[in-house]
Amino acid sequence: MLMNEIIEHCAKGSPVTVMARLALQHALKPAWLDKLFERKRGKQYERELLFSRTVELMSLVAVGLRPSLHAAARECPELGVSLQALYDKVNHTEPNLVRALVTESAMRLDAVLAPMIKDKPLTAPGYRVRIVDGSHLPATEKRLKPLRGFGGAPLPGYSLIIYDPDDDLIHDIEPCEDAYTQERALMSSLLDRAMPGELWIADRAFSTRTILSEWDRRGCNFIVREHSSTPNPTALGDMSSEGLVETGVVFEQTVEFEGEAGNTVPLRRIELRLNGATDSGEKVIRILTNLPGEEFTACEIARLYRKRWKIETLFQRLESVLHSEVKTLGHPRVALFAFGVAVMAYNVLSVIQAAISQAHDLASSGIELSPFYVALEVKSCYAGMMMATTPAAWAAYDAIDAPQLSRLLLEIAVHARIKALRKNPTSPKKPKEKSIVSAAEKRRHVSTARVLKAGFVS
Repeated sequence: MLMNEIIEHCAKGSPVTVMARLALQHALKPAWLDKLFERKRGKQYERELLFSRTVELMSLVAVGLRPSLHAAARECPELGVSLQALYDKVNHTEPNLVRALVTESAMRLDAVLAPMIKDKPLTAPGYRVRIVDGSHLPATEKRLKPLRGFGGAPLPGYSLIIYDPDDDLIHDIEPCEDAYTQERALMSSLLDRAMPGELWIADRAFSTRTILSEWDRRGCNFIVREHSSTPNPTALGDMSSEGLVETGVVFEQTVEFEGEAGNTVPLRRIELRLNGATDSGEKVIRILTNLPGEEFTACEIARLYRKRWKIETLFQRLESVLHSEVKTLGHPRVALFAFGVAVMAYNVLSVIQAAISQAHDLASSGIELSPFYVALEVKSCYAGMMMATTPAAWAAYDAIDAPQLSRLLLEIAVHARIKALRKNPTSPKKPKEKSIVSAAEKRRHVSTARVLKAGFVS
């Protein structure tokens, strides 16, 4: 039972919004954030403006409650410093601190999420799946003085994302200020943090001798699309047909290559001969893996590699559902900070969706929730809820631990209106025929009313 009558009333009217507030409150406790800053701050220091306050303001932007950091700060009477001081603070947020914010808040939310998904089928039983991919932040406005005379597009940064499809959480990121840095160059830090029992899934940008041999040396398994020139393994046998999957015919071959330390790394090459060509015209996809054949067949590995596309939909959600790309923030460090807070907000939405799915047993009915409509309810109702409640009412929930919060979220999730939050199934789009239109035809305009009227008459 909820402790406060007003919050209980809000939970029945907009359960998603109350759940979001409680999950954010748990993941971003001010005392914890300020201790995190002390451990990971690097060259930064704290005086009047606490790190917890900057995260709070940026989270309002990340979930779309405020259009910009400037707007969020103007409505914060407790800020206590000038806007210039705020921007000076966030412009110097070090990438290592952003990474710590994401990873440690994910651990706090994972403890809340675990009881909700304990019966969920695993992608690869016995393994912790880690899908890795890179995300470039888009071009920003040219508000920084050195960029004003530049004609091109200024890119503020780049990040590697580590995503677990089983709990739908982003567990780690590797932010980088230089947008031209290659994915492979950022992998060294992630390789140092790789643990035995993990199954890494990646595209061909990560198919190098260094990366594959280091994963193998650390006791990790991997499924990586083979690059055309690296690691260039030696074939040890002929291709053998292994069966059919939804997208084509699967073949397998034993290969090996020499690792960085001079050791031999034995692998399985899975070749998928597609029923139809990809968008880039490719008809064959080759995958390298060190998974044992007695545990995973070639067809199962081909299907597992398709799970990599889940991270592509994740990037779309970060961009469209959350405000992860703030084009007014041109400084690389603040742009990465905004992206990191948006990643944390994505994890909060994942916890909310898991609670609703568990409370309504959506897995058995095949209903999927729409992250867009979940986020839309939060954006629509959050400001009104905060006006109707007091800080003291929410302070009562500071003391609850992760298992208690998990039970509370499930209790609130019972009131969620599934019809308003579910995905709307759409039929496959028909391919459009490309047509060449003259410039004059493009500039031509018509009256819609007259066209419709002419159509109805005929």
